[in-house]
Amino acid sequence: LARVLTAAGVTVIDVDRPDRKTRRMKGKSDPIDSYAAATAVLSGRATGIPKSRDGVVEAVRVLRTARRSAVKARTQAMNQIRGLLVSAPAMLREQVAGLERAMLIRTLSRLRPGDDLSRPLAATRAALRRLARRHQALDDEIAELDTEIGPLVKQAAPVLLELFGVGPETAGQLLASAGDNPERMRSEAAFAHLAGVAPIPASSGRTHRHRLNRGGDRAANNALHTIVLTRMRFDERTRAYVERRTKEGLSKKDIMRCLKRFVAREVYR
Repeated sequence: LARVLTAAGVTVIDVDRPDRKTRRMKGKSDPIDSYAAATAVLSGRATGIPKSRDGVVEAVRVLRTARRSAVKARTQAMNQIRGLLVSAPAMLREQVAGLERAMLIRTLSRLRPGDDLSRPLAATRAALRRLARRHQALDDEIAELDTEIGPLVKQAAPVLLELFGVGPETAGQLLASAGDNPERMRSEAAFAHLAGVAPIPASSGRTHRHRLNRGGDRAANNALHTIVLTRMRFDERTRAYVERRTKEGLSKKDIMRCLKRFVAREVYR
């Protein structure tokens, strides 16, 4: 709808849902929600511009949706395999004991359950073989999606991939959160709010501090978190910063909050 209206020359404003307190007081219906949205726009509280969803970033987003579901399904398959192995007959457990994941999947995919599935051992072998082959198929699907997403991310933001700790996965998520029209974010502070890394004042009396921001796009926040973890482990500049701030008395959470804000500024530029 937003794309159609924008193409028709209509100014479109993105309005958040009403807060819970207002909804409890005034109720919920389409007319009430429409009036609340109109009031938010006319009062100036709602000024957000929706994503255009008409470029390469939208292509990255939809492909990442397929990848995310494949990763989730692969994790479920692996969890089911481990669950079945816990209750599997001892002979089968001993056959795969101590194997790393890749070898475990290959071994299970080659099991021969036999024709008589009325026996628990044969049925367990059949189930494990199906799950292992499903895991292999999902591995191939994820690898194929990675080869499709990587060039698109590089096409959309080659400079972003040059930043330390930023790979196709994290870059793809940050692009998807920003959209094809990143100019809708008026400043790097706006991007920080979008990603949920803008510090929230939590001072009282003589205590001056900021707390973690639990709002914003949590997927973008997770991408920044991943970048920070990578830098804390491998980037000498970041490690020196962590050491200095630790000596100043900051906790690890506070240091990571600061680092995520720095990374958000760097990504926006």
